[in-house]
Amino acid sequence: MKFDTSLPIYRQVVTAIKKDIVSGKIHPGDKLPSGRDLAVQYTINPNTSAKVYQELEQEGICYTKRGLGTFVKEDPEMVTQIKSEMAEELVAYFLKNMEELGYTREEICSLIRKEN
Repeated sequence: MKFDTSLPIYRQVVTAIKKDIVSGKIHPGDKLPSGRDLAVQYTINPNTSAKVYQELEQEGICYTKRGLGTFVKEDPEMVTQIKSEMAEELVAYFLKNMEELGYTREEICSLIRKEN
């Protein structure tokens, strides 16, 4: 994974895991890699991988069973919620950047319609 220097690495890995959940690569109930395996997979520090799992737990996406590992919550509605939140963030980012280029909302909609 190539990291963006403007964002904390742990946030980028959290986002990558959320994308894997939304896309179906990771399913509700699946066991996530150990902290060490996650560190190797993303070439990050083990402390960073611990922070990734801590963040995912705080967001209610996963939970840890002592001695067994970290698992994705078995909540199908959670997947829909994550997908919706990620889409809203992308749209807001896109709109902000387009408006910074001087486009109005109407012009943005027109450009999008042309692409379909």
